[in-house]
Amino acid sequence: MNHSSERPKIFGTGLIALDLVIGLDSEAPVHSWAGGTCGNVLTIMRYLGWDAYPIARMNGDPASERVRADLVRWGVSLDHTNCAPTGHTPIIIQQIKRARDGSPTHRFLWTCPHCGKRLPSYRPVTQHAVEEVARDLPGSSVFFMDRLSRAALSLAAEAAHAGAVVVFEPSGKSDEKQFAEAMKIAHVVKYSDQRLSEAGGAMTDASATLLEIQTLGSEGLRYRHRLAGQISDWSLCPSVPAPRVIDTCGAGDWCTAGILARAASRGLSGLREMDAQGLSEALRFGQVLAAWNCGFEGARGGMYSVETWEFQNQINAIMKGRPVLRTVARQERSAPSVACPACPPTLGAAASAST
Repeated sequence: MNHSSERPKIFGTGLIALDLVIGLDSEAPVHSWAGGTCGNVLTIMRYLGWDAYPIARMNGDPASERVRADLVRWGVSLDHTNCAPTGHTPIIIQQIKRARDGSPTHRFLWTCPHCGKRLPSYRPVTQHAVEEVARDLPGSSVFFMDRLSRAALSLAAEAAHAGAVVVFEPSGKSDEKQFAEAMKIAHVVKYSDQRLSEAGGAMTDASATLLEIQTLGSEGLRYRHRLAGQISDWSLCPSVPAPRVIDTCGAGDWCTAGILARAASRGLSGLREMDAQGLSEALRFGQVLAAWNCGFEGARGGMYSVETWEFQNQINAIMKGRPVLRTVARQERSAPSVACPACPPTLGAAASAST
């Protein structure tokens, strides 16, 4: 495994998909980017200067090859992206539209708009991957998971034992036994207000949670921690105003990445040593990244729209309360569309041409 010893490392497993983004301009080409919560967080972390290692089961189908090409473009490692047994890469279609009041809305399609068949969905890595991946976990700063499986939990436990911060973002309902096990392993748990809040939160005497983050949509987020040994009161972080709102998809992924970039670069020992002020600043940085991302189509659209130096300038401006969001266009490479695997060859070719 090739990586820079000077950069912190993040490993992650969960939803790594091909995003097909249909923007407001119906005449514009459909964007096809690596996506999914795990895929986005790890790619953003690489963009922020980390080494990133997604763990997936890509089988070489057109969707997986597009995802792999996009990951390579941003410097993400492919070392563990074809874990056996391999399978089709998930495909998610996102449509961006305007509501009657002009505000942006988006919806996700899980079936092919041409043949009506369900698009490939997520399949977790299996125990076959654990031994191979576990060898590379020592020295990592973070292990991220947003979907639970026996293999994901085994790897998370290995990473925690090696000194990494284990981050869990519940994506929905899961096996109760595995969920309870995740709570005993994860040091950072981030979730929307509709989920764990009804169960009283993630931080209990039996959990490993050091930082609990509850997102509140446009209201911002609230959090509590026990970095000093005792569970703190909840603290509210109002949302950071977005300089421009084109699409809110992916804002949570940018928020997660920003928090980890500032709070977890030295692994579990570094997180334990962080004080309340440092934690507050890390959360604020994550919210700034989320606000910036809302100005572009797609979960990571800004990465394709501005140069890196301009990204830094815009983030600094938002943090100073003087947001500026301008596009310094970068030459975008076009790529052929990906057809639904279930479409007959002739219909698939037509679908590719139309999208």
